[in-house]
Amino acid sequence: MMTLALPLALLLLPLPLLARLLPPRTVAGQAMILPDGIARAARQAAGPAQWRGVMLLAAIWTCLCLALAQPERIEMVPDRSASGRDIVIALDMSGSMITPDFALDGETVTRLAAVKRVAESFIRSRTGDRIGLVIFGDRAYAAAPLTHDLPAVARALEEAEIGLTGRSTAISEGLGLSLKRVMAEPSTSKVIVLLSDGRDTAERLDAAQVAALAAGHGVRIHTVALGPEDLETRPAARDAVDVATLRNIAEAAGGETFRVRSTADLEAMARALDRLEPNPSERPAVAMPRPMWIWPALLALVLTCLTGVVRET
Repeated sequence: MMTLALPLALLLLPLPLLARLLPPRTVAGQAMILPDGIARAARQAAGPAQWRGVMLLAAIWTCLCLALAQPERIEMVPDRSASGRDIVIALDMSGSMITPDFALDGETVTRLAAVKRVAESFIRSRTGDRIGLVIFGDRAYAAAPLTHDLPAVARALEEAEIGLTGRSTAISEGLGLSLKRVMAEPSTSKVIVLLSDGRDTAERLDAAQVAALAAGHGVRIHTVALGPEDLETRPAARDAVDVATLRNIAEAAGGETFRVRSTADLEAMARALDRLEPNPSERPAVAMPRPMWIWPALLALVLTCLTGVVRET
């Protein structure tokens, strides 16, 4: 859609015509008087060239007035402004994450492969947010700092492998490093998404205390319990997830707990997180003006250059 930023500038269009309506100014002085025949021949020769010159000047004036009116084209573009939200994904990389009990595209895959697929899609969709990645096993490690470079975070997630941080499940270690990272940034909204499939084996930190500290600093923590077995229903299971601890962490920090047993549950979790933490990429499109005044201005310049050619002819 085309519009004019200063449409009142078009009121200048009739200005040359108004100037011609003014009475001619008489100048006292001497003038050379030509014979009638010579004067008549000069007027007849100058007639066509004079009209061409008048039309050219009128076109130049029109282009200049149009440029002053600042024509612009309105384009609807996605709102890519930053949301001010920081999200740190804390991912369990313990040995149990290689358990092949998830179905993905008709094939049985490990828990880690399923989580990577869904988490990568979630990361890439968070345009406007800053995303960071912390992985933990025996110890926690920051795989990607908080950044708007979402492809880089997705790449770090894809390259994460079991064994880089040990094979145990130090939930409190991963949660503590995630909290340290997100609290170091002056953002308006701070979120941690904790994904684990086991029970906390750390002895140096208490996950409940870390969650209480997060709540005191306005950091929300959403927890995701991965795996078909949990300590509440199968306390003797080897790879059972500690749902109760993860639930307590989320409740203490104002978040939600998601119980995930399949790929469908993972995808539903990602959609639920989008509702809990609204995605800035889903904002309505923004009308952005694209200035177009340069084109009538350039045309006026070209026509001005042609005036010399018209005078010579």
